[in-house]
Amino acid sequence: MTSPATPKQIRIADLSARTQAQIHAAREKVARLHGELIRWNLVVWTAGNVSQRIRCAEEAGTDLLVIKPSGVPYELLTPDAMVVCDLAGHKVDDGTDASLRPSSDVFAHGYVYQQMVEVGGVVHTHSTFATAWAARHQPIPCVLTMMADEFGGEIPVGPLAVIGDDSIGRGIVETLRGSRSRAVLMANHGPFTIGVDATAAVKTAAMCEEVAHTVQVSAQMGEPVPIPQHTIDRLYARYQNDYGQHEPSPAGNA
Repeated sequence: MTSPATPKQIRIADLSARTQAQIHAAREKVARLHGELIRWNLVVWTAGNVSQRIRCAEEAGTDLLVIKPSGVPYELLTPDAMVVCDLAGHKVDDGTDASLRPSSDVFAHGYVYQQMVEVGGVVHTHSTFATAWAARHQPIPCVLTMMADEFGGEIPVGPLAVIGDDSIGRGIVETLRGSRSRAVLMANHGPFTIGVDATAAVKTAAMCEEVAHTVQVSAQMGEPVPIPQHTIDRLYARYQNDYGQHEPSPAGNA
C-alpha cells in the first residue's frame, strides 16, 4: 500500500531562506554519512541508504526528507546528487538533475517519518551479521552491556515485506513502537535504524552490526548468558541520561 500523494508540487525555490539552508545542510550531511556506511563496512556496491528529515510542514504542508539517488555508486554521492522528497516519496522540484530518482527505500523512510514524529534520521544497510540474523528471523538477544546501553534490550525482528511501497515502513513502525530498540531486523532483508537525526541513526547501524557479530561469535562458542532485565533497565537509563558530555549548568546552579 502506497502513501497518499501530496496535494501540491513543492518547489524548493519557493521556500524560505531558512528552510533552503536546512536542505543544503542536510544534503551535505547525508552525502557525508553515506561515506560512514562504507567506513564501517555496512554496505557493498550501491546497497543501503541514509535519510534526514527536514522539519518544514508549517511552511511546505509536509516535512521533507533528503536521501541518496537509486543505484548510484557511493563515490559519486555528492551533496548535489542527494534527492529531496516529500514524505509520500515523491521527488520535489529541487532545482537539480530531474533524472535522479530517489532510493527505492524512500517509501519506507517516508512512512517512518509520518508515523514517528520524533524520528529525524533513518538508515538501511545489508551489513553481514545483522542481515544474517534477519535471514533466520531471529532477534539478537541482549547478552552484552553495550546492547543494554544502546538498545535497551534485544534487537527485534520485523515482518517480511517487499520493497516498492510503504510495506517495509509499516513493518518497521509496528515492530519498533513499544520497543526501546532503535534498530529492527526486517526478515530476510536486513537492518533499519532510526535516530533523532541521520548521524544518530548511522551510529545505531554501526552498533547493530557490532553486537550482531559479537553475539554470533559467542553463540558459536556456547550459549550466551542473558542479562537480567533489572540490570538492562539500569544500564539503559545510565547510558541514555548520564553517559557522555553535557552542557554545563548555568552559573549559580552547579
